[in-house]
Amino acid sequence: MRAEAHSQPLLRTSLYDAHVALGARMVPFSGWEMPLQYTSILAEVRAVRGHCGIFDVSHMGRIHITGPKAASLLHKLLAADVLALQEGRSRYSFLLNEGGGIIDDTILYREGRDSFILVCNAANRPAVLEWIGRWAAPQGAVAVQDRTVGTAMVAFQGPRALPLALSLSPLLDGLRPFTFTRTQILGSECMMARTGYTGEDGVEFILPAEAGPLIWRALQEMGAAPCGLGARDVLRLEAGLMLHGSDITPSTTPLEAGLDRFVSLDKEDFIGAQTLRDQKRSGVSRRLVGFRLLARGIPRHGYPILNGTRVVGEVTSGAYSPTLDMDIGMGYVALTLSAVGTRLQVDIRGRKVEAEVVPLPFYARRPAR
Repeated sequence: MRAEAHSQPLLRTSLYDAHVALGARMVPFSGWEMPLQYTSILAEVRAVRGHCGIFDVSHMGRIHITGPKAASLLHKLLAADVLALQEGRSRYSFLLNEGGGIIDDTILYREGRDSFILVCNAANRPAVLEWIGRWAAPQGAVAVQDRTVGTAMVAFQGPRALPLALSLSPLLDGLRPFTFTRTQILGSECMMARTGYTGEDGVEFILPAEAGPLIWRALQEMGAAPCGLGARDVLRLEAGLMLHGSDITPSTTPLEAGLDRFVSLDKEDFIGAQTLRDQKRSGVSRRLVGFRLLARGIPRHGYPILNGTRVVGEVTSGAYSPTLDMDIGMGYVALTLSAVGTRLQVDIRGRKVEAEVVPLPFYARRPAR
């Protein structure tokens, strides 16, 4: 996660005042002013792994796609089998360009036969809206509505998150991973989804923007630690989850990233399918790998990955993992160098640090109930 400089006015979520009141360090991120941290990144990571934490993720795009041809359109645009997705369930998938590159990784929620919500990355929201609109216009019978600014999205994550959240709604007791439901919480209509981006169990709440501070305060009173973008980035890296713009981009494919299981290659043609089928048949030439450093040093984004004196890739994500007490990272290397146990080096400001390829994810929680 990298903060950015912006010349345009930054958007603020409905929780902005709550962040400032808590003394959060605010940074520009994907066109929004967001909390980087409240206390320390390490403390916030440990709170989520050990108990529970809350994240304002209202900057994530929330796009409603409805109409008689909504399902067929999304089936064409996404790598997942959208037609097989049942109502009340969600699926992780990709919007691909014609060359199989990842425009964005998303979660698609099916509310009804002809009604879907697509959650996309904040930085990619304009590109996602343009891409969907490009294909929806000639097809017709599809309405695309961007409801990001008018809603709030709060993620409640950690081993104690679901037990504590039951006091808000008993419906959470029967909610399985990647399912969702709608109910009333604190006097507002709320969508509750058992999804997240930390590697821990939990729930995400989508509700009207004005209700965001209410649920934030309620979860904080339950003992949840407010957490910022810094902790979220470390948590997702520990869990081996990809960050678009770093680990996956429009020039990388899901197969190169090792995300084959989220692609339905056996369905009829979808955008980017031919490239992926060609890669499946002939094999990829490079692969995203996880690695750990064998000596101290932070493997930051963009640092060269070496095999002896040869540069064979670069770090796409890296951080110190407080959960594992080691320095970890990900990056693309040639397929011949991707086997677990392969020794590489990372050039950290001129210092070569030994690294070892390890399985992903780096950290995995106990299976959800």
